Amino acid sequence: MPNGKVRFYDEAKGFGFIQGDDGAQVYLHASVIPEGADVQTGTRLEYSVADGRKGPQALSVRIIDTPRLAKRNRKSADEMSIIIEDLVKLLDGLGGRLKNGQYPERNQSRQVATMLRRVADDFDV
Repeated sequence: MPNGKVRFYDEAKGFGFIQGDDGAQVYLHASVIPEGADVQTGTRLEYSVADGRKGPQALSVRIIDTPRLAKRNRKSADEMSIIIEDLVKLLDGLGGRLKNGQYPERNQSRQVATMLRRVADDFDV
């Protein structure tokens, strides 16, 4: 069975197109998508192909991988540069305290960990 990524999908219209790993473009109709599945641009699919009225059409679709939410809501590079600069200042201050043998308080540690995870999610796409 061929694999590919969803190049375009409009849930309201009920159709889209898959860009196959072999470069072929395949029509994707909502009726072949598994019930409850979240299909969006970038979703990796495995599918079979049949000749439809207007060319190749996907059948028996199976979702392999859905893009991360961070990719859809990724901040712009300008926004990220400001966040990174602020984060570096915060970490620099924590580094100074650690050199003096003082760990940050629990609440501050959790906040820093949460911030680092969110920045990592924006980078990891």
